[in-house]
Amino acid sequence: MTERRYDLDWLRIIAFGLLIFYHCGMFYVSWDWHVKSRFASDAIEPLMMLTSPWRLTLLFLIAGAATRFMADKMSMRTFFTNRMRRLWPPLLLAMFVIVPPQSYFEIVEALQAANGLGPGHAGWLDNFYIKYVTGSGHWCDADGCLFTPTYNHMWFVAYLILYTLALVLILPLLRRTPAAQSALVAGPLLVLVPWLYMSALRLTLFPIFGESHDFRDDWYLHSLYFSTFLFGFAIAKYQPFFDRCVQLRWAALAIALTCWAALIGYYNIYAEGVDPPEWLRLAMRSVRDLDAWCAIIAAIGLAHHHLRGADGPVRRLLTQAIFPFYLIHQTIIVVAGYYLDKMQMPLAVEAPLLLAATVLGCWLFYDWGRRLSFLRVWIGLPPWDGPVPVSRDGR
Repeated sequence: MTERRYDLDWLRIIAFGLLIFYHCGMFYVSWDWHVKSRFASDAIEPLMMLTSPWRLTLLFLIAGAATRFMADKMSMRTFFTNRMRRLWPPLLLAMFVIVPPQSYFEIVEALQAANGLGPGHAGWLDNFYIKYVTGSGHWCDADGCLFTPTYNHMWFVAYLILYTLALVLILPLLRRTPAAQSALVAGPLLVLVPWLYMSALRLTLFPIFGESHDFRDDWYLHSLYFSTFLFGFAIAKYQPFFDRCVQLRWAALAIALTCWAALIGYYNIYAEGVDPPEWLRLAMRSVRDLDAWCAIIAAIGLAHHHLRGADGPVRRLLTQAIFPFYLIHQTIIVVAGYYLDKMQMPLAVEAPLLLAATVLGCWLFYDWGRRLSFLRVWIGLPPWDGPVPVSRDGR
């Protein structure tokens, strides 16, 4: 299978799209985030939990598969150079241009929530950008410190850079299809083996390291995401894996939804301040991982069954656009959300406006960036040496 995998393109588009809408939802839930709406509550948290256990794991699997198709077309040196040129510029742009507004409004909202912008805290915002770049802001409160410069939501790209560096060292071994793949897709092992591995990580490493998104000590997520990245690399051209996912898609979806319902019931019963028995806590961590892996199987199976031949101008456009959307979306949500909240509009007006601002802002960022040749590499697009690209093919 050497042709372009449209089903994987669509999965990547859908997963990143869900991530963007998920971050819009983060403005309205009770979980900690950069800025919060005055309407924030637990109302949509069950809906958010439909995708939170598996969305990013799926993205790393897809990234590993896409890496396999790229690596098989070029030498190791060319592959490495190509990946670094495509990943580093967007990460640097994010850290020093796109992310600073997120940190600024996070600090402003924290100060306003505490005592307003009083004399004791006004200095925190003086020369903000210089302090951000030099890491001299000393922005700390009872909940911890904000260290800058930071990559915030672009941790995904930072981790891809690390995993690409590690992959280069073992690439000759991974080019060979392991014989264990045929055993993995037979019988129930496709569900059991990854689920048991993910559960083992969550039961052992997660209590120690948690999920920090700080590459220096995020060992639980590194163990999960790097192994998923390698798994995606290994199965990218192994058709029996995709056939098996197609066969299991409905059963896997049913298991995932059942696990999701069990998790919602568990969180509702053991609300904040009520501690569950330790055995139940551990069991539900395994249920969460069963939910995650079965949802991934279902997503891959459904996409392969319905979308593997679904090419067209929409796919070509979104395949190019979705990464620039991801690059800019969170800053738009944070800034637009902060100002919309201050306008004291009803939720039925505010939330659609936030979604509309996010979609429009993402599109304008991509459309302007792709038309300016010097900006293309900075927003994750390939260089363009000719005239302004025709919009219908997304390039």
